[in-house]
Parts: sequence; C-alpha cells; structure tokens
Amino acid sequence: MGHTLIEKIIMHNTGDADVRAGQIKTVKVDRVMIHDIFIPFVVDKFKEMGFTKVWDPDKVVLIYDHLVPTSAVEDVRHFQIGDAFVKEQGLTHFHRADGICHQLMPEMGYAKPGDIVFGTDSHTTTYGCVGCFSSGIGYTEMAAVIGTGEMWVKVPETIKVIINGKLPENVRSKDVILRVIGDLRADGATYQALEFSGSTIDEMSVASRMTMSNMGIEAGAKCALFAPDEKTCEFSGVSMSEVDWLYPDHDATYSRILTYQAEDLVPVLACPSNVDNIHPVSEYVGTRLDQVFIGSCTNGRLEDLATAAAYLKGKQVAPYVKLIVTPASRSIYREAIAAGYLEILAEAGAIITQPGCGLCCGRACGILTDGERVLATNNRNFLGRMGTSKVEIFLGSPATAAASAVAGMIVEP
Repeated sequence: MGHTLIEKIIMHNTGDADVRAGQIKTVKVDRVMIHDIFIPFVVDKFKEMGFTKVWDPDKVVLIYDHLVPTSAVEDVRHFQIGDAFVKEQGLTHFHRADGICHQLMPEMGYAKPGDIVFGTDSHTTTYGCVGCFSSGIGYTEMAAVIGTGEMWVKVPETIKVIINGKLPENVRSKDVILRVIGDLRADGATYQALEFSGSTIDEMSVASRMTMSNMGIEAGAKCALFAPDEKTCEFSGVSMSEVDWLYPDHDATYSRILTYQAEDLVPVLACPSNVDNIHPVSEYVGTRLDQVFIGSCTNGRLEDLATAAAYLKGKQVAPYVKLIVTPASRSIYREAIAAGYLEILAEAGAIITQPGCGLCCGRACGILTDGERVLATNNRNFLGRMGTSKVEIFLGSPATAAASAVAGMIVEP
C-alpha cells in the first residue's frame, strides 16, 4: 500500500521505511513557534521541568503579535519575560510586531516543505500550505519540545479533498474551505490530516492555499497539507529536486474522500455563531452591517488587499460602517503601499492598522458591543470572539467583505 502526504513526512523525519495511521512515532522537530500570549507559561514550565538550555536556539522562534499593541497593563509582562528569555537562551529568531505568527513562519522560511513544525496556537496548521506538517500544541508540550527537540505524535488518518475545474470569478479559496468545513462539520476531521489536490488546487497561489490550511483546524484537523509544486518552491526558496519525494501515492489509504467541481461553488458565509454554520451569501443579502474586517492570518495577504482595493477603488465605505484593514505582516504592508492598495483603501474610508492579530482575537483595534454585527475575513465567529457575546460575526471572503463594506450590508461580490 502507498502512503499519504503526512505518512511521507513522518517517514522522512524518522527514517522509517513504513509508517501507518494510528502508530505512535517520536519525531525530531525542525522548528517551533511561541507567540506572545503563551511565552510566560512556556518559560515557567520549561524551568519547572528542570531545563536550563533550549535544544537548539536557532530552531525556536518567538513572535509578538496577539498583544501588539498592548491593550492591557498585564500584556507588558509577556514582553518582559519574552525579551529576557531571548537574551538568556541566545535565541536568533524573534519578531516584535513584524506581523502575525502564521504569516511570518512560512514567509520568513521558518517552515519549509517536508518540515515538522509545532506552535503554541491552533492555526499553526497554516504551514501545510507549503507541504509542512505543522500543528498547534499546548504550553506544557512546547516546554518539553524546546528542552528536548523531540515530540511524539500519533500518525493521523487522512481525508482527501479533491477540487477540479475553474472557480467562478466571485469565489475565493475562503469560500472553498468554508464549504469543506460546512460539509465535514466542526468535528469531522478531528485528529486527521486534510490533503488537498485537483486542478483547482494546482491553479491556486500559495497565499490562497494558506487560507485553506489555516482553517483546517476549524474541522478539527491535525494538519492540512498541499503537495509542493513550482509555486511552493519559489515561495519557500527550495528546489523541486529537494522535495520530489513529497507527494501522495496513488494507492494511499484514506479515511474519506470528498470531491468538488469548482464551477458548482458559490460565495458563502459562516454564520453566527459557529464556523460550520455555512450558507450561501445570497441567503443573507441585505443584512445590515456595523463593521467589516479584512485581515488576520486567514486573509491579510497581498492578494486579499488587492481584492479589497479593486472593489473599493473610486468608492466610499457606507455611512456608519467601519472598515478595518489589517495586513498580515510588515512586508505585506510595505508591498501594499508600493502597489497603491493602501492608498485606495484609505481614500475609501478604511481604517488601516499595524500588522498583528488585533480584532481577530478580540484585543486591540475594533472590538464590538451588544447588538452590533460584523462581516470579517478571519477564521472564527464564536460568541465573544470579537467583543461581547451579543455581537453577531459573519465570516466571508475578502471579495464579499469589500463589496459589503461599500453597500453597508451583506451583498454578493
């Protein structure tokens, strides 16, 4: 029998000739990411376990993104502990307000095809966009990993998702992954790998694939993988010859196979207050909005900002609607300036913030209150996620969000 992508990655890491779903394997970790919220807890556990030195200072990445800028006095403590740990351990990779961790990890080359990477955030699945086995873990596990450089994993079963054809112009990868989540449900891929393939996937940019890998966790997936191609190699700075082993075998075993025809897909929304509550945008046309958010590790990339600028060029955000735009990283921010996208958005009335997590995690930059309604491009719409528990959160693509910001209500892009 052949092997799935996740099995190939674990085999490559361990040197085993054969790996199968359900087996327990100890892997050597290629990189870890710790974000600002978890830094104090990881450091405390690390010391409690008796460690004094991280296993490899070059393989530990600290990123300040959730608490930037600070919105509570206690936030400062996280930075103080993080800065002290960087100096104490001689860490060579740390980022203070350079962008969202899940954008920076693949963008900066910390997560590459075939790597095994763990992070202290559930959306670490994002790096599967380049064929990296990446998954979120808790602070106790992370403390053990940075002390030993190893982690045990149960080899996941795999759900294969095949998408063929050409997407309609108003359908984005965000619509695709929301449709998949709606079909799987929030627990439908629990501790399984998602493996994406098909002609539609082949045509997608790495940025679009990032959106889909990012939201794999919303169906409970342990990871969400794309086999690397020329686009991946260019993005990650590797050659195809380095990753020619990283593909699923035609006779691999899957727990389930989902097949879609791209032309049948339509713009959709995740409606309050569950990510798997998926409905066509057409069912909610005319729903009044108080705020629109375009950003996050799901949809804060250059192509997302380009989409928003295309819809808003020469137009104005609707009266009484706040449009908040947050680029996913400092480099994307600069690229968007150079391309003229941020000028277009600013002239249309958008509020443009510094790169970071901000509104998505209910911190700085735009939280809402009782009775307000927001259409956002991020990854979760749980009660209380972006303000009080009486805020209604709809999730959609950047195209749907931008068009709706102009209309002041939900519209089809």
